[in-house]
Amino acid sequence: MLNSIPLTRDLVLVGGGHAHALVLRKWGMNPLPGARLTIINPGPTAPYTGMLPGHIAGHYGRDTLEIDLMRLARFAGARLILSHATGIDRAARFINVAGRGPVAYDIASIDIGITGRMEIPGFADHAVGAKPLDIYAQAWRGFLEAVGAGAKPPTVAVIGGGVAGCELAMAMAFALHETGVIPQVTVIEAGPDISGVGARARTALYRKMQDLGIRILTDARVERIKAGEVILADHSPVMAALCVGAAGAFAHSWVSQTDLPQQDGFIVTDPDLRVMGDENLFAVGDCAHMPFAPRPKAGVFAVRAAPVLYHNLRAALSGGSLKPFHPQRSYLKLISLGGKSAMAEKYGLTLARPLLWRWKDRIDRAFMDKLGALPAMNAPALPAVVATGVREDAQSRPLCGGCGAKVGSAVLKNAIGPASGTLHPDVVTGPGDDAAILRVANGGFQVLSTDHLRAFVDDPVQMTRIAAVHALGDIWAMGATPQAGLSSIILPRMSATLQQRTLHEINTAAQAVFSQAGATVVGGHTTMGAEMTIGFTVTGVRPDMPITVAGARAGDALVLTRPIGSGVILAAHMAGAAPARVVAQALAVMEQPQHIAAQMLHAAHAMTDVTGFGLIGHIQAICAASGVQAEIQHDKIPFYDGAQALSEAGYQSSLLSANIADAPTSGLSDPLLHDPQTAGGLLAALPLAAAQRVVAALKAQGQYAVIIGTLLAGEGPVKVS
Repeated sequence: MLNSIPLTRDLVLVGGGHAHALVLRKWGMNPLPGARLTIINPGPTAPYTGMLPGHIAGHYGRDTLEIDLMRLARFAGARLILSHATGIDRAARFINVAGRGPVAYDIASIDIGITGRMEIPGFADHAVGAKPLDIYAQAWRGFLEAVGAGAKPPTVAVIGGGVAGCELAMAMAFALHETGVIPQVTVIEAGPDISGVGARARTALYRKMQDLGIRILTDARVERIKAGEVILADHSPVMAALCVGAAGAFAHSWVSQTDLPQQDGFIVTDPDLRVMGDENLFAVGDCAHMPFAPRPKAGVFAVRAAPVLYHNLRAALSGGSLKPFHPQRSYLKLISLGGKSAMAEKYGLTLARPLLWRWKDRIDRAFMDKLGALPAMNAPALPAVVATGVREDAQSRPLCGGCGAKVGSAVLKNAIGPASGTLHPDVVTGPGDDAAILRVANGGFQVLSTDHLRAFVDDPVQMTRIAAVHALGDIWAMGATPQAGLSSIILPRMSATLQQRTLHEINTAAQAVFSQAGATVVGGHTTMGAEMTIGFTVTGVRPDMPITVAGARAGDALVLTRPIGSGVILAAHMAGAAPARVVAQALAVMEQPQHIAAQMLHAAHAMTDVTGFGLIGHIQAICAASGVQAEIQHDKIPFYDGAQALSEAGYQSSLLSANIADAPTSGLSDPLLHDPQTAGGLLAALPLAAAQRVVAALKAQGQYAVIIGTLLAGEGPVKVS
């Protein structure tokens, strides 16, 4: 029986700030039936503010610092849109998003933090803001590597002598000392003194910064920033191979261009965290201004606001009563001092000890553990009594999305077999190749194929892009020019309003992909079912005989245009175990069209696209049809980042076992060679010299391609050397 609870309301979280990350966790533990949750964030992870100085100093690795939003979204059943908001239409209830159409909402919340970018001449070209944290952290890692290699001098300027600026200056000075160089770090403060702390804490900070060799310039006004130096009004220029802006909190520029109620660019909210005068919109964290209880920009308030925000979002979606947020008046400041030591300040009392760093470390790790230690996404337990064979069937593990959910090749061959009866005179080939080939009246040929994917991401736009590229792969693999497409869409049960929103997103994304390929979506069929499934029937044309899997020759080289390993990554992602960056990088490749590679490979002797039956299965298809044998070099085969680690950890697609059984190999054994691919690369056989020219030409255009092996006379399993 289908789920009887339809989706009726859209909740959109704009930004992956601390409050929204905590809401995602709470939502996963107790979602609101009927509400569809979406989160919009530029990247798949969000850095945790409290651990940034420790990361800069070298005490924490990058992974320790980052909140895995992709895993949190998966746990919460939310769709994650990897882009950034550019505006909001409150009348139409749309969030404008870069690189795609607007996202509709019934209730939305904004938690986008702040930026450290300053309106100083030259800042945009020669400096980086301390916030957003991920951009600054990436710039710092590159700078530290360059200093270590002797490519840049260890000169750093920090604009802003508040707590954040001093903390980051100490962290950078410590890290540079640890690399074996003598740093020249300067803190530039426009005021007369270090700000944001009391007199005792200020004295302690001065002493510690002097111990690290940090120079402090007060009453210093920055006029402009040049390459390698900061020009001051009343002081000599400060040398700076890296310049960091940490002089206060600045609102994101796109907010100032909206009609949102604002205070210095920050969104004004009521005590219940709703935007003032708007019952459908909330704002929280550093991007919000609370006139009912003004507070400094500090992550502690976002963390404390999260439970109230979660309650109020659910109440706004279901007609319940909202609660007010009562932020505490004072909070404990724990300031990192470069090394593994910290200073605590509250109520004017100050204490600096290594023990305090260990205390801060425990607090920070506990927060990250809360967002990382999510309940396992295990398959439902089997009943006590089941039919014979259920427990032994590999399909009893959670079913994958994408091509990992396909039926095995041996089952298909036995079920379909050779075409029975008399072929229509216009049909050149039937089952067995990437697409059927039909003769057309003008003497040319038309190819016809269909494919669909069980959704593995909840964002309809990204899922549509990947499904469209995947379906077009059959047309490209036959050297044909895409012509037309018909969509086949299954939506989960939802209200008419959400149906319209979702179909608009799907159709817009599909038209964009097909248009880029030179084709048009001309119609389709839509129904509701248990889960989202997106597919396309596609046609293409070619004036001469299309490329098949049967024309390869001994001596040909095998060219592959995309890494493999998407199956294991998606399987681990659906289990909530794949790192966010690994999944995001794979998805970004999978949604890229392959028309350029197809054009370059138009003269291949044989070609296919690597999809559900894995690399070996598709190589074997060429070999069997062409009467040759393949030998591939394992060290030449490209893998998606993270795929090998996930495979070694035991993750695998539903279809993997069948693929291994259906296409055995000789020589080296690697499950990833059988891993079912979604929107996989083109696999082409062509003479070695031509293959080398194509690979060079594709790389010159920024495309990926590599020669992975050769074809030999004979028959037998694929040899892996």
